[in-house]
Amino acid sequence: MGLESAFGESFLTTQIDALISWARKNSLWPMPMGISCCAIEMMSAADPRFDISRFGSEVMRFSPRQSDLMIVAGTVTYKMAKVVRKIYDQMPEPKWVIAMGACASSGGMFRSYSVVQGIDLFVPVDVFVAGCPPRPENLLAALLEIRKKVEKSSVLNYKDKPLPELPVLN
Repeated sequence: MGLESAFGESFLTTQIDALISWARKNSLWPMPMGISCCAIEMMSAADPRFDISRFGSEVMRFSPRQSDLMIVAGTVTYKMAKVVRKIYDQMPEPKWVIAMGACASSGGMFRSYSVVQGIDLFVPVDVFVAGCPPRPENLLAALLEIRKKVEKSSVLNYKDKPLPELPVLN
């Protein structure tokens, strides 16, 4: 029996839902998938100049079971796509994804048989970050967009995002 069926949309449940959303948006724990050169810019977002810690995301979790935000930074090959998807599947719900850089978003300058032309082909992406490599400010702007999505999300009517199929190399 879910919380919404037990209490309905009462003042108490909506206030608890707002409190949970506030806590989630202020404590996003990233799972860094630093696959290529964009990872250097992702790491620099944690330095004192850009200070990702003001958003509660300073602790990069290298365990998918402790993360709720995956940041894919760099070129993803078909062989690596299976690993990225497996790590995504191991993350607990709710979870969000940032595609950082041109390579993660659209394959970048690599139009070859081995490079996936965008990670949205096999994981649902919430925010795309432009650049090659993108500046840390761009990553922080994407994090702010994720925080807006988290704040609008509800525990009471949460639904899983549909997953695309894994691409197959022909």
